[in-house]
Amino acid sequence: MKRNTLQRQIILDAISTLANHPTAEEVYLHISKTHPSISKATVYRNLSTAADSGEISQIGVLNGAMHFDHNVHKHFHFMCDTCGKIVDVPIFDLPNTSPFTELNIKKVELTLRGLCGDCKS
Repeated sequence: MKRNTLQRQIILDAISTLANHPTAEEVYLHISKTHPSISKATVYRNLSTAADSGEISQIGVLNGAMHFDHNVHKHFHFMCDTCGKIVDVPIFDLPNTSPFTELNIKKVELTLRGLCGDCKS
């Protein structure tokens, strides 16, 4: 296996292992423990390429950093305003979008915000 392919797989495995919608920095910190030769630039570059190819999803900038998701199936996200935890939310029907008939909507990204069960208590 070529070095670039191996590095990419290590990065994708880290996102899947973390399974917490990590930032690039979190992925890098996780990988650097066992693969210190993989640079931060390599992590950022591979995350961008993997997102562009659909292998992972970019779920947007939350708390100042881009987050990544190994789950590429259609779903929404919830982010706790207190602890910052991000969890997957199943797709649900949105209100009729008929006022937007002139737009060609290709993708809907929705992040719900509030308090998670732990912080609500």
